[in-house]
Amino acid sequence: MLQFCNRISILLSTLLVVSCTRVPNNQSTNVFRYNESKGITSLDPAYARNLALIWPVSQIFNGLVQFSDSLTVEPSIAKRWAISTDGLTYTFYLRNDVYFHNAPVFPSGMGRRVTAYDFVYTFNRILDPKTASPGMWVLSVLDKDYPGFENGCAAPNDSMLMLRLKQPFPPFLGLLCMPYCYVVPHEAVTYYGKDFGRNPVGTGPFYLKLWRDGEKLVLRRNPNYFEVDERGNRLPYLDAVSVTFIPDKQSEFLEFINGKIDFLSGVNAASKDELLTRTGKLNPKYLGKVNMITGPYLNTEYIGILVDSALLPDNQKFLLDERVRKAIAMGFNKEKMMLYLRNNLGYAARGGFVPVGMPGFSRITYGLDYNPSHAKELLENAGYSNLKGFPELTISTTDDYLDLFEYIQHQLSDIGIKLNIDILPGAAYREMLANGKLTVFRGSWIADYPDPENYLACFYTNNFAPNGPNYTHFSNLQFDLLYKKAMTLPGYNQRLTYYHQLDSIVTAKAIVIPLYYDKVVRFTSNRVDGLGVNPMNFLVLKKVKVK
Repeated sequence: MLQFCNRISILLSTLLVVSCTRVPNNQSTNVFRYNESKGITSLDPAYARNLALIWPVSQIFNGLVQFSDSLTVEPSIAKRWAISTDGLTYTFYLRNDVYFHNAPVFPSGMGRRVTAYDFVYTFNRILDPKTASPGMWVLSVLDKDYPGFENGCAAPNDSMLMLRLKQPFPPFLGLLCMPYCYVVPHEAVTYYGKDFGRNPVGTGPFYLKLWRDGEKLVLRRNPNYFEVDERGNRLPYLDAVSVTFIPDKQSEFLEFINGKIDFLSGVNAASKDELLTRTGKLNPKYLGKVNMITGPYLNTEYIGILVDSALLPDNQKFLLDERVRKAIAMGFNKEKMMLYLRNNLGYAARGGFVPVGMPGFSRITYGLDYNPSHAKELLENAGYSNLKGFPELTISTTDDYLDLFEYIQHQLSDIGIKLNIDILPGAAYREMLANGKLTVFRGSWIADYPDPENYLACFYTNNFAPNGPNYTHFSNLQFDLLYKKAMTLPGYNQRLTYYHQLDSIVTAKAIVIPLYYDKVVRFTSNRVDGLGVNPMNFLVLKKVKVK
């Protein structure tokens, strides 16, 4: 306790010093405060691979295009664009009023105007193996050998950017919304080198003012930001964003309840029963003090089953029988699982692999709802009668899903399936999953971009793990032909018919058993206004106000 008090004293002293340099302190009514328990390692968009990094990076940088809360692609630095009839060439026309933040890397110390050449530089930097960006795959669709283009990029003039693809890929605009594609100035990257992530220079609504490891990160309002609201008022509304780094989730919760931070994302097990009722509503004691915001999250939690006969051990070949896989799917009650184990913070999966919240989500069900009597019939038809003789089944997962699989284990025992639970360390689980070494596994697929293709690519034959995300090694000629056909259609609505067919093939065969579609759950103090929610769980602060 004494150490905690000393730390608070140090933080308060730091804030007093910061306030003298016009960085708003925690008592300002115009500062949005949140905690990042996982810490922030870099503010370089080239390495923004998870939400802990994406959230602050998205305040500092912009890309050509951006997502709306409804996941449509909207202009950002590009005011408009055109796509060639063959779907291979994308031409972007840039605004002429976007400037990099004021920084000493520029001769005058003032921000420089963004040009198309900056995007050519940025994209080539991502594609450079020396950068070692985990986002290199995002631009792998570019035609690196196309004449007159540099790795598929060309800037005919300051305000025109052209990108050339190897083959049509309709979700390409969604890829360009990802933080990896945010524009950076070559002057800053050259000047700071590997320390650019500690000294970011972007175009966004906020710029970095202060960063003390393990203590605080402060972003200040960019007075030259180019976006305005519907009434013509310049964004952002906030003076600053203040981020703390308290690693303990219980301490973070207490900071929120005590009014020291304004925002909580998600629900930790330690505070779940304090904040929520059994049915997932806000505890009545916090009404009027706390706002709870929920919405679909593009994340499907599922059970995956390896269906590659060449890789399955002989004692697991029974998994190749579709009747067995369907019996597993029908053997447990997802609605009760969500109510008792997740406080309904998610949607029991009654549809396919593509989750609720995806534009064009299909509400078709596939006859695989909880039905233990039918599950027993399927097992009997497969040769396992009288609840006997079924081989033991082992599922691999991590310890944070143990309660969920103990529930499934108990329910499956009622239909004669003995389920063993293999708890793996996170690193080992991810490595074995990525390399297709798990027979039955708990999977989680969070959308990289809001197009069903991102989910359905997990079952395309050419994407077998370890070279792609097809962890089940599902291979189906009809699926592959429909997938290829969908990729030739430029219109989203045109592709939806094919997407629904693809999803139905995978789900009806129980290659994967969707468990639930996740929810974005946010809690804010009652002084916060304008913080919405979106299915990608991005933190958009440019229109947030504090009272």
